[in-house]
Amino acid sequence: MAKNSYFYGLGRRKSATARAHLIGGKGQIIINGKPADMYFSDSKYLLTRLQQPYVVLDVVDKFDVSIVVSGGGHDGQAEAIRLAIAKALVAVNEDYKSTLKRADLLGRDPREKERKKFGLKGARKKQQFTKR
Repeated sequence: MAKNSYFYGLGRRKSATARAHLIGGKGQIIINGKPADMYFSDSKYLLTRLQQPYVVLDVVDKFDVSIVVSGGGHDGQAEAIRLAIAKALVAVNEDYKSTLKRADLLGRDPREKERKKFGLKGARKKQQFTKR
């Protein structure tokens, strides 16, 4: 890996979008200018989800990643970040692709919020039926 070079990965989930820039380092994760443990301070579960691509490949302390994430909630953002990191790791080494694919870390979750329909209270909720 050349000095000052980075690898890029884009991840999306629901309405969240994450752009990851991966460089060699000590395993730091910076999200929107803050360390990951400060950004997701309320949930240890989300922090472990971010580490999944590193743990599967056993490269926990080899890469620093800088992430810009926007849209969605915390859970959607964490999933988008996880996908972005996995894609950036594939850009580092193509051999990682099969391992990450087997661990189901390279697939985008396509589920989106269904739009509200005209005349209804939500996407599917209708007004209450009255018989008399």
